Amino acid sequence: MFRRSSAPALATAVLAAAAALVLTAPATATAATAPGFLAGADLPPHPSSPWYPGKVTRGLPENAPFCLDGVLPAGGSWHRTFGTELDTGAVQISVRAASDAAAARLAAALERKVAACAADWLRANPGGTASWQDYGGLAVEEGAHVYGVGASVPDSEPGVHLYGIGRDGSTVTVVKWGQMGNLPDAPVPAFRKTTTTAVNKLNP
Repeated sequence: MFRRSSAPALATAVLAAAAALVLTAPATATAATAPGFLAGADLPPHPSSPWYPGKVTRGLPENAPFCLDGVLPAGGSWHRTFGTELDTGAVQISVRAASDAAAARLAAALERKVAACAADWLRANPGGTASWQDYGGLAVEEGAHVYGVGASVPDSEPGVHLYGIGRDGSTVTVVKWGQMGNLPDAPVPAFRKTTTTAVNKLNP
């Protein structure tokens, strides 16, 4: 049902251009208001801990989530982080772009960035291992897509990450979930539901 593939590294210039397209068009009134965000109960259930959601905050997180560095614009962005009592965490970042076309370009750049992440990470971490999965699209609003990335270095616990990227009109959202483990450990069906909920809550 799933396909595994490798992807070439995405050039930094392409990512910068995609972000610039979001920022250069005139600002709209909706950029001043936060989109709708996930609640803790919308995330895949943790077997031994509740989810603790942070506040919806303007701008990007202080530290870029794994695989998402350099692709998200600060302008028009909002984020919310989620934590548990153990090693599982999540973050949702949403961007109100200047137009539907700019949002579509940003969503495509995010998908390319995540698809190239495992290969990029391996080049930066010789001796490590990494893999990725394309878990397919979702029929919600203008569409969404789910990916998984696993990475590890010798003598360290592996990490597994899921990404849901979607768009409703001129608003783009990406949900990143992660914990220690491998791709087969990831709660993919539950996370696909999370991604659908995230896009439906955007209220562009």
